[in-house]
Amino acid sequence: MSNRNIDILHQLIHSLEKSEKRHFKLYINRSSTKEDLKIVQLFDALDKLNDYDEKLLLRRLATIEKPQLANLKTHLYKQILSSLRLLKNSDNLDLQLNEQLDYARILYNKGLKHQSLRILERVKEIGWANYKFNFLTQVISLEKKIETLHITRSTLEKTANLADEATEVSEHISRVAKLSNLALLLYGWYVKNGHARNEEDEVHVKQYFKENLPAINYDEAGFYEKLYMYQSYVWYAFIRQDFLMYYRYSQKWIDLFNVQEAMKQVEIGHYIKGLHNLLNAHFDLRNFEKFEITLREFEAFSLTPLANQHDNFRVHTFIYINSAKINQHLMLGTFSEGLLLIKTIEAQLEEYVLFVDKHRILVFNYKFATLYFGYGDYATCIDYLQKIINDQLGLRNDLQCYARLMHLMAHYELGNMELIEYLIKSVYRFMAKMQNLTVIEEEMFKFLRKSFNISPRKMHDEFEAFLVTIKKYEKSRFETRAFAYLDIISWVESKVYNTTMSDVINKKYLASKKRVYLN
Repeated sequence: MSNRNIDILHQLIHSLEKSEKRHFKLYINRSSTKEDLKIVQLFDALDKLNDYDEKLLLRRLATIEKPQLANLKTHLYKQILSSLRLLKNSDNLDLQLNEQLDYARILYNKGLKHQSLRILERVKEIGWANYKFNFLTQVISLEKKIETLHITRSTLEKTANLADEATEVSEHISRVAKLSNLALLLYGWYVKNGHARNEEDEVHVKQYFKENLPAINYDEAGFYEKLYMYQSYVWYAFIRQDFLMYYRYSQKWIDLFNVQEAMKQVEIGHYIKGLHNLLNAHFDLRNFEKFEITLREFEAFSLTPLANQHDNFRVHTFIYINSAKINQHLMLGTFSEGLLLIKTIEAQLEEYVLFVDKHRILVFNYKFATLYFGYGDYATCIDYLQKIINDQLGLRNDLQCYARLMHLMAHYELGNMELIEYLIKSVYRFMAKMQNLTVIEEEMFKFLRKSFNISPRKMHDEFEAFLVTIKKYEKSRFETRAFAYLDIISWVESKVYNTTMSDVINKKYLASKKRVYLN
């Protein structure tokens, strides 16, 4: 859907499932006023439009004048949301709790304060059981209001408990807010910049983490304090490329849900995100067997009613599982099999266009390009890289840099030597500007410049020398940033051993399996 045709009501209607559309019709037909009949007509007309076109819409709605359209659209939008609220109420704990709180307020306003207090007491128990502290703030606030303004014959002990609860909830909210803020800002840093580029980034992230990590008593911490603390450590470790710490805290994230199974129902999105990070950690550490086990568990979970309860969960599950499947092919060297996934993934991305953010599409395009590069289809690789290079959203400076580097390497493989000289200068300037040049990239540019003056029969020796140079940095954390984005070592080894990248990577995988078996 093109940006110029985006309309929020049109988006909402096209996001509805058949059951949701049917429920809306039943909901709106209960009153059947003249205005309601008009919004049903508007609903049907918008449902039939693939792209929003107001002129076409008005032509199809002969009984609606242009001055009426804005008000009717606003009314229809509200009615659809009201219908969805009724339909989805049983699926969502927050909606259920807020509905009961609304009932308590209505009863209180009617003067039935004891009935109101009984409802508040019931929902407060549910709130405590599910760590809904923000909700508890509203419940306790209404309870305190009733107790303060009216004689309810409550005991002194009950009012004292109410005051203690208010203090405890406030402290919980403060700790959760600090930890969730830290997790959010670290994630935002990663989306903007990717991994730490140098010592300066490392120092900055370490200092920020240390200054903003609140002191908490782990034994007394609730579910959300632990969840956001683990998330903070996950992003802190991932940014710094401390993949062992990244794995440990991703596992703690999932273990938290496994210990408190009921919270999967309450926070499905966080559980799905945790599985995604755990798979990434196994990928980064080349934990082949654990990766396979976690992927199978994730795929089994994706078939459960819980994972398919809402569009968000269904879409994110699709994104993360398919991202993991591509990663698996990248680390096994099975590029040709990985390419078979692309058409299916692209078709589903098109189907989910309303729900998928640009960042996810950017990452998929990079992964597709990497598969094509490893397979040796450099022309198609370049097509996908151009989608990243032409992106103007300012997301993932790291991907922008390495997309350009892979683009340069693809043209090198195609023998486009007239273009290579220009690209070397252009990509070098861009990566320097983004402060994204490590020793590996410097050596890469040096090698490519040098290759212009070397005869083809001497290139094998140059590749051997280049391999010795970059292998020295294989275990250096900052210098391996390039290896995390593009397996340059395997590419050079394919030249040295006169084979394919697929064969090189697959042999490494088989050798790793053999070592595990022998140990």
